[in-house]
Amino acid sequence: MYVIVEIQGQQFKAEKDKFLYVHFLGEEVKEGDKVEFDRVLLVDADGDVKVGAPTVEGAKVVCEVKRPLVKGDKVIVFKKKRRKGYRRKNGHRQYFTQIVIKDVVA
Repeated sequence: MYVIVEIQGQQFKAEKDKFLYVHFLGEEVKEGDKVEFDRVLLVDADGDVKVGAPTVEGAKVVCEVKRPLVKGDKVIVFKKKRRKGYRRKNGHRQYFTQIVIKDVVA
């Protein structure tokens, strides 16, 4: 059984006991906290598919925060215009939160 859940504007395929890296949930979330997400868009229970309009009623995903702050890979943004002497280099590291799916209620 799996579900498609929307977490902070992104859609994830969630199954029980799987790890997900979602956008940083904030400073108030600590390691070991339980978090629930109720924006479930699709439920597949062994071939029985329920599609929400826009969400499935009564479905939710219960998660536990494993690591509240994980830094992603550095992304380099380099801009250049040839023969003009214009070069700009900028870097960015996205913050994520690692969660584990504890239960899927459909």
